[in-house]
Amino acid sequence: MKAVIIEKTAFEPTYHNAKLTDIPKPELTEEGQALLDIHAVSFNHRELWIRKGQYPGIVFGSVLGADGVGRIAEVKGNSSKHKVGDRVVVMPSTGWTKDPRGPEEAYYILGGGHAQGIFSEHFVAQQDDLFKVPDHLTDAEAAALPLAGVTAWRAVFTKGQVREGQNVLITGIGGGVALLALSFCVAAGANVYVTSSDDSKILKAVKLGAQGGVNYKADKWGSHLQNLTHGEPFDVVIDGAGGDGVKVFTQLLRLGGIIVSYGMTVKPKVDYTMAAVLRNIEIRGSTMGSRAEFGEMIDFVAKHKVRPVVSQVWPGLESAEEAFNVMKAGSQFGKLVLSLKNNSKL
Repeated sequence: MKAVIIEKTAFEPTYHNAKLTDIPKPELTEEGQALLDIHAVSFNHRELWIRKGQYPGIVFGSVLGADGVGRIAEVKGNSSKHKVGDRVVVMPSTGWTKDPRGPEEAYYILGGGHAQGIFSEHFVAQQDDLFKVPDHLTDAEAAALPLAGVTAWRAVFTKGQVREGQNVLITGIGGGVALLALSFCVAAGANVYVTSSDDSKILKAVKLGAQGGVNYKADKWGSHLQNLTHGEPFDVVIDGAGGDGVKVFTQLLRLGGIIVSYGMTVKPKVDYTMAAVLRNIEIRGSTMGSRAEFGEMIDFVAKHKVRPVVSQVWPGLESAEEAFNVMKAGSQFGKLVLSLKNNSKL
């Protein structure tokens, strides 16, 4: 079968190959497994970091990719959970079943490392790690959901404890996690505001339900946010940037407010000051989520008809390099997807 693997190079600066190649089609070897025909896959920044050598635990020669959707072609053993023909998405990691604090076992995200990735024509998974796709989603939207969806779910609800009527700030709108966090918060009845360095992305976020937003490159952008809320404080900040933003968040948050950090793309540290301590403001780290949280997220998406934002779809695994180029440029608003089936539900 065709697959996209990570191939080591000696390029300076580091940029390993994402190579399209032929590898053996996987077989079912254990009870409870299922073989999937993959219909679509989507990209995360993690794949780009792997190519840049900026991610731990890279296994060269392994298949890339954590996100995909497909139909079950074969099952091994007796299971009432799934049947041949079911359209499913795959839990994008292993080793974390239900503990709300963190993984119970050795934990791996799919692709480019110790857990085989899904950028391939076929994929084998445990049936417990497969979840039926909500009927309202296209294949492209379903492929865009798993990793960003479970990350956003845990950040918003498990760690952020977002509730109806709260004021929520989501930074860096445009990425997959931030956009799904926006959709989840809006569906939950929260008042959502966003930041971006691109005014057009703020306008798009407003069309998706945000109350408003500010350009974080503007002077005194925190004051502009306070004007948008008419001086009301924020209850929760969902942040993927890190860096100096926490200083501003401390001024914007209510007493006892929560900052959820699911990434630090600007700078890999934050400045937590005594002012934040005196205001009882918490910073809560959040990464990915458990299988239980993944299931809760899928149910929420089905109930509220949430649709992941898809920026662009290309045909076939052979288009992977084009998608990587768009991701490097940072111009996308939403997820980047490869369609592997001409007749898939796009």
